[in-house]
Amino acid sequence: MEVISSIGRRKTSVARIYMTAGKGEIVVNEKSVKEYFPSEILQTIVMQPLDVVDAIGNFDIKVNVDGGGPKGQAEAIRLAVSRALVEVDTEHRPPLKKEGFLTRDPRMVERKKYGRRKARRRFQFSKR
Repeated sequence: MEVISSIGRRKTSVARIYMTAGKGEIVVNEKSVKEYFPSEILQTIVMQPLDVVDAIGNFDIKVNVDGGGPKGQAEAIRLAVSRALVEVDTEHRPPLKKEGFLTRDPRMVERKKYGRRKARRRFQFSKR
């Protein structure tokens, strides 16, 4: 199996992954996944697509992720891994689609508007 590259995005995070057949090592920005994401929940998010198709331990994954926070980065990696798994075998598509791992979450932070404190919050009104 050659190297399969894929990209995933979430909020302002962008994850580029390179997947090869291997022993199941996941390296995120030159660190192990457990070192990069100390939270058990974020590690689970990254592993979800592999768990759904029973492919844990079959692929080595090298990830370059940039931008956003830890949660957005983990979800961007999840999307990239899901896309790569579909590229490996199209049989993986229905279970991943059912779980919603192939859908790019379009929600982004709304920009701040002029004359407002935040995007929608107004300054406090004083009658007197």
